[in-house]
Amino acid sequence: MATLSAVSPRKRLAALALLLVALVVVAVVIVKPKSSKPQSAKLSKSEVSAKLAGSPAALAALHAQGNQLLSGGPDAFKARLKALRGHPVVINEWASWCGPCQSEFPVFQRVSVNLGRKVAFIGLDSRDANEAASAFLRRFPVSYPSYTDPSQRIGALVQAVGVVPQTVYINAQGKQVYDHAGPYESDAALETDIRRYVQ
Repeated sequence: MATLSAVSPRKRLAALALLLVALVVVAVVIVKPKSSKPQSAKLSKSEVSAKLAGSPAALAALHAQGNQLLSGGPDAFKARLKALRGHPVVINEWASWCGPCQSEFPVFQRVSVNLGRKVAFIGLDSRDANEAASAFLRRFPVSYPSYTDPSQRIGALVQAVGVVPQTVYINAQGKQVYDHAGPYESDAALETDIRRYVQ
């Protein structure tokens, strides 16, 4: 077996160069930062319309208000829940200033379209300014409306105060059955909870 001293300087340099390149590649793969800004699901209007076509009237009314901020406080919110009786409801509390909300919004963009003919989705914009919330929704458009809740009066109705984001599940009979604190990181995780608790 040849010793290191018996290997020519040129071969040693080539071996060291290869080792250095390999170490750089490993470092880039391991340390490569994630994109700092979550990206919108970028669903086309025609795709959304096609997937939501044929929705029951109460759900179609939600879709017609897609991506809007609605006022009206607790009374308007309770009236909407009453109108949705007979359908499972997923309420997502969010805010434009909330980093985890930004990371989960693409999940809600996709799942609300995929399941929107059977499940009602409602947003709850908590402790936020309307201008900031509107800018957020332009970045992450969704197929359902959000109720403004600057003082968490609506959130208090569904015990969604404190942690943001929070997702509340109401079954078809109008009973609150589950709440999930924190963001959903994948479509599969959100769809699993929807199937488990309200579908």
